[in-house]
Amino acid sequence: MRVAVLGAGAIGGWLAGALAGAGVPTSVVARGASLDAIRRQGLRLVRDGREHSYAVTAGSATELGPHDLVVVATKAQDVARALPDLLPLLHGDTAVVSALNGVPWWFTQDFPGPLHGAALESVDPGGVVARAIGPARAVGCVVHASTARIAPGCIRINKLDKLIFGEPRGPVSPRVRWLAATFANSGVETVASENIRLDTWAKLWGNMNMNPISALTRATTGRMLNDPDIHALCLRMMEEMAAAGARIGLPFGMSATDRMAITRKLGDFRTSMLNDLESGAALEYAPQLGAVVEIARLAGTPAPFCAAVLGLVRQLSNSLAAQPSKG
Repeated sequence: MRVAVLGAGAIGGWLAGALAGAGVPTSVVARGASLDAIRRQGLRLVRDGREHSYAVTAGSATELGPHDLVVVATKAQDVARALPDLLPLLHGDTAVVSALNGVPWWFTQDFPGPLHGAALESVDPGGVVARAIGPARAVGCVVHASTARIAPGCIRINKLDKLIFGEPRGPVSPRVRWLAATFANSGVETVASENIRLDTWAKLWGNMNMNPISALTRATTGRMLNDPDIHALCLRMMEEMAAAGARIGLPFGMSATDRMAITRKLGDFRTSMLNDLESGAALEYAPQLGAVVEIARLAGTPAPFCAAVLGLVRQLSNSLAAQPSKG
């Protein structure tokens, strides 16, 4: 099995290193400083102050050519723009794994109910990605980990929880079992899921409020949850998402209050969207909160609190994009 990773950032770099560490022939689509660093020093992972280097093949998608499996680890809103770097990696049977934040492009494919056949504009405008990749290739992946890109080709692992793999179309397949076993061999806890949509939706339940509100307030999770008004707003947003999930067949097995208690136990941390804001990266609000609002509308459930926060973070993103470059 030859695997290519599209996206050499914090998540993509870590996944590529884990695959290489498990003995899998691994390629990374990279350019610029990342390409130079990986070719010189290998792909470097730092954990607990110790650095390990892994031999991977790096280059453009055209140079690397077709692989048996491709892991897409870009920002979710960048997948359509990344298609020119994805399509040369595919052959007739290549599987494509979505290691993304938020709702992935395959979410509505072969999904009965209110979302059947819908192209989510917040995720995949016009359904371009879904058509280009096709439903048979898609494999879902939910990432529960904290990593950071500290230099080109160098990823720091802050905390590893687990990786969840699953087929959007149904039961656990041989390729899902291979993914779970391979990453387990690299020391990562893995789960082979029979309901990857619910796993994806459940992770988003804890992110769709904390992430955008942290960008609006520049606050960490602890500070937000300790503010009674923000805490109440987060609960209202989670209740709206839970109602939409129940309508589309993805019910949660706990209350919003119980889920919020889990978030509090994770400690006081900076969200990925806050980190993106302060580093000047584009805010990943559309595939996270935008998708929730769009799905609620399609399901016919009201989501005024989610929509209000979406509007605020959209305007923040527009204002940041309109600012002159400091370069």
